[in-house]
Parts: sequence; C-alpha cells; structure tokens
Amino acid sequence: MTATIATKLTGEVTDKVTDLPAAIAAHVRDGMTVALEGFGHLIPFAAAHEIIRQGRRDLTVCRMTPDIMYDQLVAAGCVSKLVASFFASGSAGSLHEVRRRIERADPEPLEVEEYSHYGMLCRYEAGAANLPFFPLRSYAGSDLPKLNPNIRKVADPFGGPDIYVVPPLKPDVTIVHAQRADRLGNVQMWGITGAQQEAAYAATRVIVTVEEIVEDEVVRADPNRTLLPAHAVDAVVEVPGGAHPSYTHDHYVRDNDFYRAWEPISRDRTQLLAWLDEWVHDLPDRQAYLAKLGASRWSELETGERA
Repeated sequence: MTATIATKLTGEVTDKVTDLPAAIAAHVRDGMTVALEGFGHLIPFAAAHEIIRQGRRDLTVCRMTPDIMYDQLVAAGCVSKLVASFFASGSAGSLHEVRRRIERADPEPLEVEEYSHYGMLCRYEAGAANLPFFPLRSYAGSDLPKLNPNIRKVADPFGGPDIYVVPPLKPDVTIVHAQRADRLGNVQMWGITGAQQEAAYAATRVIVTVEEIVEDEVVRADPNRTLLPAHAVDAVVEVPGGAHPSYTHDHYVRDNDFYRAWEPISRDRTQLLAWLDEWVHDLPDRQAYLAKLGASRWSELETGERA
C-alpha cells in the first residue's frame, strides 16, 4: 500500500498489466494454496486453464462452490487438496472427477476440507482481518463439525453459550475475474459478487483477469464499482471471455449448453482427459479457445450494450 501511495504522490505510474502466462508463472508455484473465486458469474476459467497448461502440481485449491473449473483442475492433476463448500456443477449435474477421487480414490485420493458457504466466507474474512478465528452460529445442528476438526467450539468470553469458530484462510494467491480495471490495478466489478474482495485481502498475492483495461478516468468516474483498489492487486490481465462458460454481467450470459454438456464428459474420465487436451493443452490462450468455440455461438452469448 505504501509503495502505491508513494508512486501516486510522485506522479509515477505503477503499471500492473501483464499477460496471463506471465502472471501465472510469476505468482503460482507448486504446493501453494490458491483461491479462484467468483460466485455464479465472474469465474476465472481462463486463469484455471493457464494453471493447467503450465502443469502446476500439489495445489491446495479453495472456493465457495467448486464447479466445473475445479473438476478440470483436479482431472489435470494440479490439485492435492480441496477446501470448499457446496460441491456442484452449476446446478447441471455432478462433478464426477471430484466424486471419483473422494469416493473411490480413482485414480488417486483427493483430500477435502468442507465448510458451509458462510463458513468459507468467514474464513476469508478472518484471513483478511488477520484474526485468529471467526465465530458463527450456522453449524448448530449440523454434522459438519464431526467431519471437519477445524470447525470448533469455544467459550463465549462474555458469558453466553459456546459458539462455533473457523480458522482464517490465507491463500498464497487469489485469482478473480472482473469486468474492468485500469493499468494501476484498480478493479471494478458489479452484478452478483461473492467472496472476491475478502479472498483478495486475505491473500499474499492477487491476480485479476478482466474483460477490458480502461483509462483511469473511467474508473474514477464510477468509484462505487471499485471492489479491489490498486494496493490489493499484484497483476492485471486483459482476457475477454475469461469467465466462459460462466458469465460476466453486461458482457455475456451463462453458457447453459456447456454446463449441461459437462455432466457426460465428466462422467467418462477418458472423455474428460480428451476434452482437456482439445480445449486446454492444445490451445495457446483464451483467444484461441474463443475462436474454437466459434463466432456464432459467442455472438449468441454476448448481451450487447454495456452499462
């Protein structure tokens, strides 16, 4: 924060714009804890695909609602542990690769640490605020504390009943997608937002992919949309279409056909690995991915005039 303020006071510009391969290479290492957040929309699929291309291994990955993106990361061999809540494929079926790993250790086991949605949010908030734990009442009557020893009860120091607490979550890297940012790294997002801000402030490093890089004046003219100011961001990457098959509000809608098609792909591991080869390993970047998707299909997803 101090360095960023200093550069602004001296009139210098700290340009945080880079390309996606460079951002992942610089900030994501084997064995790290990585959060890829985005709730319903703004899911950073392009960044996940670059992690797969670069062959990262032994990652602990974190997310509220692990979805197709995490099925792909697990199948690609990038993940050794999953910290998450509500396992689902965007309401379109199971995550069969994740299920294979958990239920049958096929082809190898996957360690899982499960919380509720609110429990995950509280973990990020505790990490962002540098708190030792975060109290919450939502585990009363739940079996999750029996399954997860990190969900614990503590005495209320003010004399109330015992209360459940969760530990802080401090990712080495948080990756999110957003509508736009300026070159300094001031990031604006709108529509449904989830835990992106908390997960970013809890992390040591933050990578943001965006639909577009805009001039500083655009960001300053609409400051309420700035969820992540420059001091919280380490790298900004312009990646149009970077959230597909999820959606980016005011840019393109959710590709429901893709979500429906994933269930049979995920069910057959051979087919899933072939999909990863065709759509990730054999393509250099998101631009090639969108070209393969096809201009006609993409035009159907675009929503036209932006707010």
